[in-house]
Amino acid sequence: MTAPAFLRHQLETARTRPAGLVLLVVCVAQFMVVLDISIVNVALPDMQTDLHMSQNGLAWVLNAYTLTFAGFLLLGGRAADLWGRRRLFLIGVAVFSLTSLLGGLAQTGGELIGARALQGLGGAILSPATLTILTTTFTDPKARTRALGLWSAVAGAGGATGVLAGGVLTDLLSWRWILFINVPIGIAVLAVARFAIVESRAEGERPTLDWLGSLTVTGGLVALVYGIVETDSHSWGSPLVVICLLVGIALIVAFAFVESRHPHPLVPLRLFRSRALTGANLIMIMIGSVMFSLFFFLSQFLQDVQGYSPLRAGFAFLPMPLAIIVGTQLSSRIVARVGARQLLIIGPLISAVGLLLLSRLHADSSYLLHIGIPGAIITFGIGMSFVPVTLSATNGVDRRDAGLASGLINTTRQIGGSVGLAALLTIAASGSHSAVASGAAAAQTAGYARAFAVAAALLVVAALISAVLLPAQGKAGQAGMASGAAAEGSGDAAEPNHAPVVAID
Repeated sequence: MTAPAFLRHQLETARTRPAGLVLLVVCVAQFMVVLDISIVNVALPDMQTDLHMSQNGLAWVLNAYTLTFAGFLLLGGRAADLWGRRRLFLIGVAVFSLTSLLGGLAQTGGELIGARALQGLGGAILSPATLTILTTTFTDPKARTRALGLWSAVAGAGGATGVLAGGVLTDLLSWRWILFINVPIGIAVLAVARFAIVESRAEGERPTLDWLGSLTVTGGLVALVYGIVETDSHSWGSPLVVICLLVGIALIVAFAFVESRHPHPLVPLRLFRSRALTGANLIMIMIGSVMFSLFFFLSQFLQDVQGYSPLRAGFAFLPMPLAIIVGTQLSSRIVARVGARQLLIIGPLISAVGLLLLSRLHADSSYLLHIGIPGAIITFGIGMSFVPVTLSATNGVDRRDAGLASGLINTTRQIGGSVGLAALLTIAASGSHSAVASGAAAAQTAGYARAFAVAAALLVVAALISAVLLPAQGKAGQAGMASGAAAEGSGDAAEPNHAPVVAID
């Protein structure tokens, strides 16, 4: 062995030793990605005031991120397998950090929304790479399971702490710091990752990238969401709304056509032959709609109507992610005995009760009775639904497709959140317009109350979908599902197209 070759071998060997450092780097990176889905909620009123944004514009601060994240997430997993996980990880961190800086420096609403869209693209590149790096670094099944458990916990913590972190940064510094904070963290991750992570690619056949699929589905969703949001200021029959909706539908149809013809489609249509997978993704769309809308509307209500500071609003949200954690832990322990279908009937119905309580909101509502307790009920029921909905999605497909099914359920949650928020925002606006004679605060609250009532109906529909589409399974079947979930990542997580499933937004 020549001296240069020997030195390269020693360097690569050294890089494989600090597995704990690799775990730390990818967990921090995934924490940033998940954090930025929820951290902006509490800062929205300050953004609106500072950048003179409309209510619809505020929704795009969330939607721009989630739509590009969802639209390119599966493509990001394929690109990491094809071009190298380390390379895509570094590119993703760099894009995410740079666009966070641009967002923090934004002087107009349009600049902020554009930066958020690019930030979502960076997250879509980065997030799948974090998971595949873990599965290739930790080859021992027990070590891999522990690493994936910690990765999931950290990712969940990112969503749970987002609203609180947003409140602290916005109140003590400025809303801009919810974006600036990613820059020093990203630089540190880049510096360590360059030396800690070894390059790897998928073995065997390397799939071609389905760029057209990603572009058509993302473009279609953007057009649909834009058309729905614009109904606040235009009638449903106006040329702008009709054109946007028709373009959106046409692009979604084009996406289905592309997927049926592409040799390596992002979403093979054969997956939807599984009733369990189809039902689980429909349910996740409903859950995503409620989760995004709940935090968006309550943030507006607490600060605009009740005069909370961002910090106080952040603490007001704290019981809700805690309730999600409790619900998730409980469902993971009882799903093998109770069954996924039963939990996906019970969980959404519990949340629907909380939303009905929240729909009685009025301008001078007390926090504990009218916000805190209903909010905890809603998020507890949603937390109970996360484990069984993921199990249902992955249990109904071949083992070779389990990773893809898991990534798909994460994508549909983001899509449901964006489309659902757009629809419920329109419903809230119509409720506010009809109650405008009552005064600004009362009218705004009436709109939110109507949106919460409709959200309750969506979760009742989710429970009905569970009863109709999801198969009933005995204890043995449920035990198999639970053990499969525990082993997810011991093989399936390394499949191309696998994207992370994060339980908490």
